[in-house]
Amino acid sequence: MTDCIFCKIIAGDINSVCLYEDEYVYAFKDINPQTPVHFLVIPKKHISSMNEVNAENSQIAAKCLEAIAKIAKDLKLEAGYRVISNCGADAGQTVFHLHFHVLAGRPLGEKLV
Repeated sequence: MTDCIFCKIIAGDINSVCLYEDEYVYAFKDINPQTPVHFLVIPKKHISSMNEVNAENSQIAAKCLEAIAKIAKDLKLEAGYRVISNCGADAGQTVFHLHFHVLAGRPLGEKLV
């Protein structure tokens, strides 16, 4: 996808601070962190949102979740972390490439909004 900022990050056209990469997943630090630890995990294959996950590509979404667990372990986030995926404009999705925000580094509380 030529207009997608995350596809450009994966291609190396836009700089990012990589935390993890494999053949399916790319993870990088958020440029506008909301918590002391805030990174994004994205599939290398363009999937617009959670609404696009289906039987043919669900294994790619699973690879993202596996990467989150690995990165959290590597970053020693034993105290906990939150995983968020906004789906659609009303949920606050601004980049229409499936992505997972991982937030940690301070107590987040139980309320989401």
